Amino acid sequence: MGDLFQADEAPKREPARPLADRLRPQKLADVVGQEHLTGPDGALTRLIRSGSLGSMIFWGPPGTGKTTVARLLAGETGLAFEQISAIFSGVADLKKVFEAARLRRANGHQTLLFVDEIHRFNRAQQDSFLPVMEDGTVILVGATTENPSFELNAALLSRARVLVFKALDAQALELLLTRAEETEGRPLPLDEEARAVLTRMADGDGRAVLTLAEEIWRAAGTDEVFDATALQEIVQRRAPIYDKGQDGHYNLISALHKSVRGSDPDASLYYLARMFDAGEDPLYIGRRLVRMASEDIGLADPQALVVANAAKDAYDYLGSPEGELALAEACVYLATAPKSNAVYTAFKAAMRDARQHGSLMPPKHILNAPTKLMKAESYGGGYLYDHDQDDAFSGQDYFPERMGRQTYYDPPERGFERDIRKRLDYWAKLRRDRSGG
Repeated sequence: MGDLFQADEAPKREPARPLADRLRPQKLADVVGQEHLTGPDGALTRLIRSGSLGSMIFWGPPGTGKTTVARLLAGETGLAFEQISAIFSGVADLKKVFEAARLRRANGHQTLLFVDEIHRFNRAQQDSFLPVMEDGTVILVGATTENPSFELNAALLSRARVLVFKALDAQALELLLTRAEETEGRPLPLDEEARAVLTRMADGDGRAVLTLAEEIWRAAGTDEVFDATALQEIVQRRAPIYDKGQDGHYNLISALHKSVRGSDPDASLYYLARMFDAGEDPLYIGRRLVRMASEDIGLADPQALVVANAAKDAYDYLGSPEGELALAEACVYLATAPKSNAVYTAFKAAMRDARQHGSLMPPKHILNAPTKLMKAESYGGGYLYDHDQDDAFSGQDYFPERMGRQTYYDPPERGFERDIRKRLDYWAKLRRDRSGG
Protein backbone atom coordinates (compact mmCIF):
# COMPACT_ATOMS: atom_id res chain seq x y z
CA MET A 1 0.00 0.00 0.00
CA GLY A 2 2.88 2.33 0.85
CA ASP A 3 4.36 1.86 -2.61
CA LEU A 4 1.03 2.74 -4.18
CA PHE A 5 0.81 6.00 -2.25
CA GLN A 6 4.36 6.88 -3.19
CA ALA A 7 3.56 6.35 -6.87
CA ASP A 8 0.60 8.76 -6.59
CA GLU A 9 2.84 11.41 -5.04
CA ALA A 10 5.01 12.01 -8.13
CA PRO A 11 6.41 15.57 -8.36
CA LYS A 12 3.92 17.98 -9.89
CA ARG A 13 5.04 20.16 -12.77
CA GLU A 14 4.02 23.79 -12.58
CA PRO A 15 1.82 24.69 -15.59
CA ALA A 16 3.60 26.84 -18.15
CA ARG A 17 2.68 30.48 -17.84
CA PRO A 18 1.02 32.05 -20.90
CA LEU A 19 3.35 33.95 -23.18
CA ALA A 20 1.56 37.25 -22.52
CA ASP A 21 2.17 36.83 -18.79
CA ARG A 22 5.84 35.93 -19.27
CA LEU A 23 6.36 39.03 -21.41
CA ARG A 24 4.62 41.39 -18.99
CA PRO A 25 6.87 44.50 -18.64
CA GLN A 26 8.87 44.90 -15.45
CA LYS A 27 9.16 48.68 -15.65
CA LEU A 28 7.18 51.48 -17.29
CA ALA A 29 9.87 52.12 -19.89
CA ASP A 30 9.30 48.59 -21.24
CA VAL A 31 5.61 49.20 -22.01
CA VAL A 32 5.01 49.05 -25.76
CA GLY A 33 2.79 51.37 -27.77
CA GLN A 34 2.01 53.97 -25.09
CA GLU A 35 5.02 56.25 -25.41
CA HIS A 36 2.80 59.33 -24.93
CA LEU A 37 2.23 58.03 -21.38
CA THR A 38 5.28 55.95 -20.47
CA GLY A 39 8.03 57.38 -22.69
CA PRO A 40 10.75 59.74 -21.37
CA ASP A 41 8.41 62.73 -21.67
CA GLY A 42 5.16 60.82 -21.21
CA ALA A 43 2.38 62.01 -18.95
CA LEU A 44 2.88 59.23 -16.39
CA THR A 45 6.66 59.58 -16.44
CA ARG A 46 6.29 63.28 -15.60
CA LEU A 47 3.88 62.50 -12.75
CA ILE A 48 6.33 60.01 -11.25
CA ARG A 49 9.15 62.56 -11.49
CA SER A 50 6.99 65.14 -9.73
CA GLY A 51 6.49 62.75 -6.81
CA SER A 52 2.76 63.41 -6.73
CA LEU A 53 0.07 61.13 -8.14
CA GLY A 54 -3.63 61.83 -8.34
CA SER A 55 -6.53 59.59 -9.22
CA MET A 56 -6.77 58.60 -12.87
CA ILE A 57 -9.00 56.86 -15.38
CA PHE A 58 -7.26 54.74 -18.00
CA TRP A 59 -9.42 54.66 -21.12
CA GLY A 60 -8.53 52.44 -24.04
CA PRO A 61 -9.19 49.20 -25.93
CA PRO A 62 -8.41 45.76 -24.50
CA GLY A 63 -4.81 44.55 -24.53
CA THR A 64 -3.18 47.98 -24.46
CA GLY A 65 -1.50 47.65 -21.05
CA LYS A 66 -3.88 49.39 -18.64
CA THR A 67 -3.58 46.79 -15.86
CA THR A 68 0.18 46.40 -16.31
CA VAL A 69 0.78 50.15 -16.22
CA ALA A 70 -1.28 50.52 -13.03
CA ARG A 71 0.74 47.78 -11.30
CA LEU A 72 4.05 49.27 -12.44
CA LEU A 73 2.91 52.72 -11.37
CA ALA A 74 2.35 51.47 -7.83
CA GLY A 75 5.74 49.77 -7.83
CA GLU A 76 7.64 52.82 -9.02
CA THR A 77 5.97 55.14 -6.48
CA GLY A 78 6.11 52.81 -3.47
CA LEU A 79 2.33 52.54 -3.13
CA ALA A 80 0.49 49.45 -1.93
CA PHE A 81 -1.32 47.89 -4.88
CA GLU A 82 -4.91 46.64 -4.59
CA GLN A 83 -6.84 45.33 -7.57
CA ILE A 84 -10.54 44.60 -7.94
CA SER A 85 -12.82 44.04 -10.91
CA ALA A 86 -16.19 45.74 -11.17
CA ILE A 87 -17.53 42.58 -12.81
CA PHE A 88 -16.96 40.41 -9.72
CA SER A 89 -17.10 42.96 -6.89
CA GLY A 90 -19.98 44.50 -4.96
CA VAL A 91 -20.50 46.96 -2.11
CA ALA A 92 -19.22 44.52 0.53
CA ASP A 93 -15.96 44.03 -1.41
CA LEU A 94 -15.50 47.79 -1.75
CA LYS A 95 -15.97 48.29 2.00
CA LYS A 96 -13.28 45.70 2.76
CA VAL A 97 -10.84 47.33 0.33
CA PHE A 98 -11.53 50.81 1.74
CA GLU A 99 -11.07 49.59 5.31
CA ALA A 100 -7.75 47.94 4.46
CA ALA A 101 -6.62 51.16 2.76
CA ARG A 102 -7.56 53.18 5.88
CA LEU A 103 -5.46 50.87 8.08
CA ARG A 104 -2.48 51.25 5.75
CA ARG A 105 -2.89 55.00 5.75
CA ALA A 106 -2.93 55.01 9.57
CA ASN A 107 0.43 53.21 9.37
CA GLY A 108 1.85 55.73 6.91
CA HIS A 109 1.26 53.84 3.65
CA GLN A 110 -0.97 54.94 0.81
CA THR A 111 -2.89 52.59 -1.50
CA LEU A 112 -3.21 52.62 -5.27
CA LEU A 113 -6.57 50.97 -5.93
CA PHE A 114 -6.89 49.64 -9.46
CA VAL A 115 -10.49 49.03 -10.53
CA ASP A 116 -10.81 47.09 -13.77
CA GLU A 117 -13.94 47.67 -15.89
CA ILE A 118 -14.91 50.53 -13.59
CA HIS A 119 -17.77 51.51 -15.91
CA ARG A 120 -19.56 48.32 -14.81
CA PHE A 121 -20.21 49.83 -11.38
CA ASN A 122 -23.57 51.57 -11.09
CA ARG A 123 -23.89 55.24 -10.17
CA ALA A 124 -24.24 54.62 -6.45
CA GLN A 125 -21.19 52.33 -6.41
CA GLN A 126 -19.16 54.92 -8.32
CA ASP A 127 -20.18 57.56 -5.78
CA SER A 128 -18.79 55.39 -2.98
CA PHE A 129 -15.26 56.13 -4.24
CA LEU A 130 -15.62 59.88 -3.76
CA PRO A 131 -14.95 60.12 0.02
CA VAL A 132 -11.85 57.88 -0.06
CA MET A 133 -10.50 59.77 -3.06
CA GLU A 134 -11.05 63.14 -1.40
CA ASP A 135 -9.44 62.28 1.93
CA GLY A 136 -6.46 60.53 0.30
CA THR A 137 -7.29 57.05 1.57
CA VAL A 138 -6.77 55.71 -1.96
CA ILE A 139 -5.39 56.88 -5.24
CA LEU A 140 -7.95 55.48 -7.65
CA VAL A 141 -6.88 54.17 -11.04
CA GLY A 142 -9.92 53.00 -12.96
CA ALA A 143 -9.69 51.16 -16.27
CA THR A 144 -12.42 51.25 -18.88
CA THR A 145 -12.86 50.33 -22.51
CA GLU A 146 -15.88 52.65 -22.75
CA ASN A 147 -16.05 56.40 -23.16
CA PRO A 148 -15.80 57.82 -19.60
CA SER A 149 -17.90 60.84 -20.56
CA PHE A 150 -20.90 58.56 -21.03
CA GLU A 151 -20.21 55.79 -18.52
CA LEU A 152 -18.79 57.48 -15.40
CA ASN A 153 -20.34 59.92 -12.96
CA ALA A 154 -19.46 63.56 -13.49
CA ALA A 155 -18.44 63.78 -9.80
CA LEU A 156 -15.98 60.91 -10.24
CA LEU A 157 -14.58 62.35 -13.47
CA SER A 158 -14.07 65.76 -11.86
CA ARG A 159 -11.73 64.15 -9.32
CA ALA A 160 -9.72 62.05 -11.77
CA ARG A 161 -7.55 62.69 -14.79
CA VAL A 162 -8.46 60.72 -17.91
CA LEU A 163 -5.47 59.17 -19.72
CA VAL A 164 -6.07 57.63 -23.12
CA PHE A 165 -4.43 54.32 -24.05
CA LYS A 166 -4.05 53.80 -27.78
CA ALA A 167 -4.59 50.61 -29.74
CA LEU A 168 -1.17 49.21 -30.60
CA ASP A 169 -0.04 50.01 -34.13
CA ALA A 170 1.71 47.54 -36.44
CA GLN A 171 5.16 48.66 -35.28
CA ALA A 172 4.30 48.09 -31.60
CA LEU A 173 2.77 44.67 -32.33
CA GLU A 174 5.86 43.70 -34.34
CA LEU A 175 8.06 44.68 -31.39
CA LEU A 176 6.00 42.37 -29.15
CA LEU A 177 6.42 39.52 -31.63
CA THR A 178 10.18 40.11 -31.70
CA ARG A 179 10.31 39.96 -27.89
CA ALA A 180 8.24 36.77 -28.00
CA GLU A 181 10.73 35.18 -30.43
CA GLU A 182 13.61 36.13 -28.13
CA THR A 183 11.81 34.62 -25.14
CA GLU A 184 10.93 31.42 -27.02
CA GLY A 185 14.35 31.19 -28.63
CA ARG A 186 12.87 30.47 -32.06
CA PRO A 187 11.34 32.44 -34.94
CA LEU A 188 7.62 32.59 -35.50
CA PRO A 189 6.88 30.11 -38.33
CA LEU A 190 5.18 32.62 -40.65
CA ASP A 191 6.18 34.05 -44.00
CA GLU A 192 6.29 37.83 -44.42
CA GLU A 193 2.71 38.19 -45.65
CA ALA A 194 1.31 35.93 -42.92
CA ARG A 195 3.16 37.92 -40.26
CA ALA A 196 1.51 41.12 -41.52
CA VAL A 197 -1.88 39.37 -41.49
CA LEU A 198 -1.28 38.27 -37.91
CA THR A 199 -0.78 41.85 -36.72
CA ARG A 200 -3.97 42.90 -38.49
CA MET A 201 -5.87 40.05 -36.82
CA ALA A 202 -4.74 41.32 -33.42
CA ASP A 203 -6.63 44.56 -34.04
CA GLY A 204 -4.32 46.66 -31.86
CA ASP A 205 -4.48 44.22 -28.92
CA GLY A 206 -1.04 43.26 -27.56
CA ARG A 207 -2.34 40.37 -25.47
CA ALA A 208 -4.17 39.00 -28.51
CA VAL A 209 -1.11 39.05 -30.77
CA LEU A 210 0.89 37.06 -28.20
CA THR A 211 -1.95 34.57 -27.69
CA LEU A 212 -2.20 34.06 -31.44
CA ALA A 213 1.57 33.62 -31.67
CA GLU A 214 1.37 30.85 -29.04
CA GLU A 215 -1.32 29.09 -31.06
CA ILE A 216 0.90 29.22 -34.15
CA TRP A 217 3.91 27.75 -32.36
CA ARG A 218 1.75 24.92 -31.00
CA ALA A 219 0.38 24.13 -34.46
CA ALA A 220 3.67 24.23 -36.38
CA GLY A 221 5.52 21.04 -37.26
CA THR A 222 9.30 20.82 -37.59
CA ASP A 223 10.57 23.36 -40.14
CA GLU A 224 6.98 24.21 -41.13
CA VAL A 225 6.29 27.82 -42.21
CA PHE A 226 2.72 29.03 -42.67
CA ASP A 227 1.48 31.38 -45.36
CA ALA A 228 -1.49 33.76 -44.89
CA THR A 229 -4.08 31.16 -45.96
CA ALA A 230 -2.74 28.51 -43.60
CA LEU A 231 -2.55 31.06 -40.78
CA GLN A 232 -6.26 31.89 -41.10
CA GLU A 233 -7.14 28.20 -41.06
CA ILE A 234 -5.07 27.61 -37.92
CA VAL A 235 -6.35 30.48 -35.81
CA GLN A 236 -9.84 30.44 -37.35
CA ARG A 237 -9.69 34.22 -37.62
CA ARG A 238 -10.15 36.20 -34.47
CA ALA A 239 -13.52 38.00 -34.36
CA PRO A 240 -13.41 41.78 -34.69
CA ILE A 241 -13.49 43.72 -31.44
CA TYR A 242 -16.91 45.25 -31.75
CA ASP A 243 -19.79 45.61 -29.32
CA LYS A 244 -22.97 46.84 -30.94
CA GLY A 245 -23.99 48.66 -27.79
CA GLN A 246 -20.70 50.38 -27.12
CA ASP A 247 -17.88 52.49 -28.58
CA GLY A 248 -16.98 50.14 -31.46
CA HIS A 249 -20.51 50.53 -32.77
CA TYR A 250 -20.45 54.32 -32.58
CA ASN A 251 -16.93 54.63 -33.92
CA LEU A 252 -17.70 52.66 -37.08
CA ILE A 253 -21.03 54.32 -37.84
CA SER A 254 -19.31 57.68 -37.35
CA ALA A 255 -16.53 56.64 -39.75
CA LEU A 256 -19.11 55.47 -42.30
CA HIS A 257 -21.13 58.67 -42.04
CA LYS A 258 -18.10 60.92 -42.40
CA SER A 259 -16.78 58.91 -45.36
CA VAL A 260 -20.12 59.31 -47.15
CA ARG A 261 -20.20 63.01 -46.30
CA GLY A 262 -16.63 63.30 -47.58
CA SER A 263 -17.62 61.77 -50.96
CA ASP A 264 -15.28 58.80 -50.62
CA PRO A 265 -17.14 55.70 -51.88
CA ASP A 266 -14.17 53.39 -51.24
CA ALA A 267 -13.79 54.31 -47.56
CA SER A 268 -17.58 54.21 -47.23
CA LEU A 269 -17.70 50.65 -48.56
CA TYR A 270 -14.84 49.62 -46.27
CA TYR A 271 -16.63 50.79 -43.11
CA LEU A 272 -19.92 49.37 -44.36
CA ALA A 273 -18.20 45.99 -44.81
CA ARG A 274 -16.62 46.26 -41.34
CA MET A 275 -20.06 46.77 -39.83
CA PHE A 276 -21.56 43.83 -41.72
CA ASP A 277 -18.59 41.67 -40.73
CA ALA A 278 -19.00 42.64 -37.06
CA GLY A 279 -22.64 41.55 -37.05
CA GLU A 280 -24.30 44.96 -37.05
CA ASP A 281 -28.05 44.94 -37.70
CA PRO A 282 -28.33 45.76 -41.45
CA LEU A 283 -31.64 47.55 -40.88
CA TYR A 284 -29.86 49.88 -38.45
CA ILE A 285 -27.35 50.62 -41.21
CA GLY A 286 -30.25 51.19 -43.61
CA ARG A 287 -31.81 53.71 -41.25
CA ARG A 288 -28.48 55.52 -40.92
CA LEU A 289 -28.15 55.72 -44.72
CA VAL A 290 -31.61 57.31 -44.86
CA ARG A 291 -30.42 59.83 -42.29
CA MET A 292 -27.27 60.60 -44.33
CA ALA A 293 -29.40 61.17 -47.43
CA SER A 294 -31.50 63.79 -45.68
CA GLU A 295 -28.74 65.40 -43.60
CA ASP A 296 -25.79 65.57 -45.99
CA ILE A 297 -27.32 65.47 -49.48
CA GLY A 298 -30.82 66.80 -49.09
CA LEU A 299 -32.20 68.54 -52.15
CA ALA A 300 -28.84 68.61 -53.92
CA ASP A 301 -30.03 65.22 -55.15
CA PRO A 302 -33.66 64.46 -54.14
CA GLN A 303 -33.21 60.91 -55.43
CA ALA A 304 -30.72 60.15 -52.64
CA LEU A 305 -33.47 59.77 -50.05
CA VAL A 306 -35.49 57.63 -52.47
CA VAL A 307 -32.50 55.34 -53.14
CA ALA A 308 -31.60 55.02 -49.44
CA ASN A 309 -35.17 54.25 -48.44
CA ALA A 310 -35.53 51.74 -51.28
CA ALA A 311 -32.32 49.99 -50.19
CA LYS A 312 -33.61 49.69 -46.63
CA ASP A 313 -36.88 48.21 -47.93
CA ALA A 314 -34.97 45.88 -50.28
CA TYR A 315 -32.95 44.48 -47.39
CA ASP A 316 -36.14 44.08 -45.35
CA TYR A 317 -37.58 42.11 -48.29
CA LEU A 318 -34.51 40.02 -49.25
CA GLY A 319 -32.75 39.54 -45.93
CA SER A 320 -29.09 38.58 -45.59
CA PRO A 321 -26.83 38.20 -47.48
CA GLU A 322 -28.66 39.17 -50.69
CA GLY A 323 -30.06 42.40 -49.27
CA GLU A 324 -26.63 43.65 -48.21
CA LEU A 325 -25.83 44.49 -51.84
CA ALA A 326 -28.77 46.91 -51.95
CA LEU A 327 -27.36 48.74 -48.93
CA ALA A 328 -23.91 48.79 -50.54
CA GLU A 329 -25.45 50.28 -53.70
CA ALA A 330 -27.15 53.01 -51.67
CA CYS A 331 -23.92 53.67 -49.78
CA VAL A 332 -22.01 54.28 -53.03
CA TYR A 333 -24.85 56.41 -54.43
CA LEU A 334 -24.83 58.64 -51.36
CA ALA A 335 -21.04 58.93 -51.32
CA THR A 336 -20.97 60.02 -54.98
CA ALA A 337 -23.97 62.37 -54.79
CA PRO A 338 -23.56 66.17 -54.59
CA LYS A 339 -23.56 67.27 -50.96
CA SER A 340 -25.68 69.89 -49.25
CA ASN A 341 -26.72 70.41 -45.65
CA ALA A 342 -28.82 73.46 -46.53
CA VAL A 343 -32.14 71.85 -45.55
CA TYR A 344 -30.59 70.42 -42.37
CA THR A 345 -29.22 73.84 -41.40
CA ALA A 346 -32.48 75.58 -42.30
CA PHE A 347 -34.53 73.15 -40.25
CA LYS A 348 -32.33 73.63 -37.16
CA ALA A 349 -32.63 77.43 -37.50
CA ALA A 350 -36.41 77.20 -37.91
CA MET A 351 -36.66 74.95 -34.84
CA ARG A 352 -34.65 77.45 -32.82
CA ASP A 353 -37.02 80.29 -33.79
CA ALA A 354 -40.07 78.08 -33.25
CA ARG A 355 -39.00 77.50 -29.65
CA GLN A 356 -38.18 81.17 -29.14
CA HIS A 357 -41.29 82.61 -30.81
CA GLY A 358 -43.72 79.74 -30.31
CA SER A 359 -46.40 81.96 -28.77
CA LEU A 360 -46.68 84.38 -31.72
CA MET A 361 -49.88 84.33 -33.75
CA PRO A 362 -49.63 83.80 -37.50
CA PRO A 363 -50.78 86.86 -39.49
CA LYS A 364 -54.58 87.05 -39.58
CA HIS A 365 -54.78 87.13 -43.38
CA ILE A 366 -53.65 83.49 -43.65
CA LEU A 367 -56.00 82.18 -40.95
CA ASN A 368 -59.41 80.69 -41.74
CA ALA A 369 -62.54 82.43 -40.41
CA PRO A 370 -65.15 79.73 -39.71
CA THR A 371 -67.20 81.96 -37.35
CA LYS A 372 -68.76 85.43 -37.65
CA LEU A 373 -66.67 86.65 -34.74
CA MET A 374 -63.47 85.61 -36.46
CA LYS A 375 -64.56 87.32 -39.67
CA ALA A 376 -65.30 90.43 -37.63
CA GLU A 377 -61.79 90.24 -36.26
CA SER A 378 -60.42 90.21 -39.86
CA TYR A 379 -59.37 86.56 -39.84
CA GLY A 380 -58.67 85.67 -43.46
CA GLY A 381 -59.10 89.26 -44.59
CA GLY A 382 -56.80 90.35 -47.39
CA TYR A 383 -55.57 86.86 -48.21
CA LEU A 384 -54.54 86.48 -51.86
CA TYR A 385 -55.07 83.05 -53.40
CA ASP A 386 -51.76 82.38 -55.13
CA HIS A 387 -53.23 80.37 -57.99
CA ASP A 388 -55.25 83.44 -59.02
CA GLN A 389 -52.18 85.68 -59.15
CA ASP A 390 -49.75 86.28 -61.99
CA ASP A 391 -47.09 83.56 -62.01
CA ALA A 392 -49.17 81.80 -59.29
CA PHE A 393 -47.29 83.89 -56.74
CA SER A 394 -48.76 86.52 -54.41
CA GLY A 395 -45.57 87.47 -52.56
CA GLN A 396 -47.40 87.92 -49.27
CA ASP A 397 -45.64 87.70 -45.91
CA TYR A 398 -46.58 84.59 -43.96
CA PHE A 399 -44.47 85.09 -40.82
CA PRO A 400 -45.91 86.48 -37.56
CA GLU A 401 -45.92 90.28 -37.76
CA ARG A 402 -43.58 90.67 -34.77
CA MET A 403 -40.98 88.45 -36.44
CA GLY A 404 -40.95 89.78 -39.98
CA ARG A 405 -39.62 87.70 -42.86
CA GLN A 406 -36.80 85.28 -42.03
CA THR A 407 -34.43 83.37 -44.30
CA TYR A 408 -33.44 79.86 -43.24
CA TYR A 409 -32.96 77.92 -46.44
CA ASP A 410 -29.96 79.00 -48.49
CA PRO A 411 -29.39 76.41 -51.25
CA PRO A 412 -25.87 76.17 -52.66
CA GLU A 413 -25.01 76.19 -56.37
CA ARG A 414 -24.68 72.40 -56.43
CA GLY A 415 -26.72 69.61 -57.92
CA PHE A 416 -30.48 70.04 -58.15
CA GLU A 417 -30.34 72.93 -55.69
CA ARG A 418 -29.00 75.14 -58.48
CA ASP A 419 -32.51 75.01 -59.96
CA ILE A 420 -34.09 75.67 -56.58
CA ARG A 421 -31.81 78.68 -56.14
CA LYS A 422 -33.03 80.08 -59.46
CA ARG A 423 -36.67 79.72 -58.35
CA LEU A 424 -36.03 81.40 -55.01
CA ASP A 425 -34.17 84.27 -56.66
CA TYR A 426 -37.04 84.69 -59.16
CA TRP A 427 -39.67 84.76 -56.39
CA ALA A 428 -37.56 87.20 -54.36
CA LYS A 429 -37.47 89.55 -57.38
CA LEU A 430 -41.26 89.29 -57.82
CA ARG A 431 -41.75 89.99 -54.12
CA ARG A 432 -39.57 93.10 -54.32
CA ASP A 433 -41.31 94.32 -57.49
CA ARG A 434 -44.81 93.86 -56.05
CA SER A 435 -43.94 95.49 -52.74
CA GLY A 436 -42.37 98.46 -54.53
CA GLY A 437 -39.00 97.65 -52.99
